[in-house]
Amino acid sequence: MARRIDVTGADGVRLAAWEFGDPPKPGAEPAAAQNTPGVLLLHGLMGRASHWASTARRLSARYRAVALDQRGHGRSDKPSDASFTRDAYVDDAEAALEQLGLGPTVLIGHAMGALTAWQLAAKRPDLVRGLIICDMRASALGAASQREWAEWFKAWPVPFATLADVRKWFGEDDPWVERPNPARGEFYAEVMAESPDGWRPVFDPDQMLRTRETWVYDAHWEELAQVRCPALVVRGLDGELGRAEAQEMVRVLPHGQYAEVADAGHLIHYDQPEAWLTAIDPFLTSLNQP
Repeated sequence: MARRIDVTGADGVRLAAWEFGDPPKPGAEPAAAQNTPGVLLLHGLMGRASHWASTARRLSARYRAVALDQRGHGRSDKPSDASFTRDAYVDDAEAALEQLGLGPTVLIGHAMGALTAWQLAAKRPDLVRGLIICDMRASALGAASQREWAEWFKAWPVPFATLADVRKWFGEDDPWVERPNPARGEFYAEVMAESPDGWRPVFDPDQMLRTRETWVYDAHWEELAQVRCPALVVRGLDGELGRAEAQEMVRVLPHGQYAEVADAGHLIHYDQPEAWLTAIDPFLTSLNQP
């Protein structure tokens, strides 16, 4: 089960955080008071905290596991006048750690959430004792990539009549799908909400493009090199992060390690949850050793 906790991010944006695991028994101290080590999980662009549910539930046996709906995503605020800069996302995660009393924590991020995680680790080493980067590139993706995303959003047949239509389009019919992927369909079904005319995304695609344009044109090697804590770079063999770049990221990180997951694409933690947990467990175990 997950318990919702609202926190206040940069510029007053309300953020929904979700703490996984069984609630404390009556009379027992909360996990924070017991000095249980913390984990903060950050989803990628268009994602939501619930995409981490299987990971967070497993980790909750050893950690205080919290997943954050980042600004513009999930159940967090989506104000039209909000900032969607890199600094805003990093400041939000920093505020969440401080308000939840999670630091020093392990940050686990997927895609854009991984970039936020390593930028925060570089900025506030006192708050981060370990970092897991899930399928995120440090190199610049460029203008062509941003144009492709804009065209992709325009291709969505919104509104979808049913959730089955959502699953089919993103899992089979989406022009970006090289082969059928039911997990991808489920991933996008989880970010849809029913409206009077059908099913629409819980996020604003324009806000997603504004978010993406704040990092897609730049490389992020410098911040990666500033991460002082142990860090694990995980890639799916069929994901967006190539092996050569992943290994260069490990080399650049002062205390970098590498893992890969077979039969996994970009959504490693979602479509191969058991293999993903197997890949990250040795790293997490090493963090807890004296």
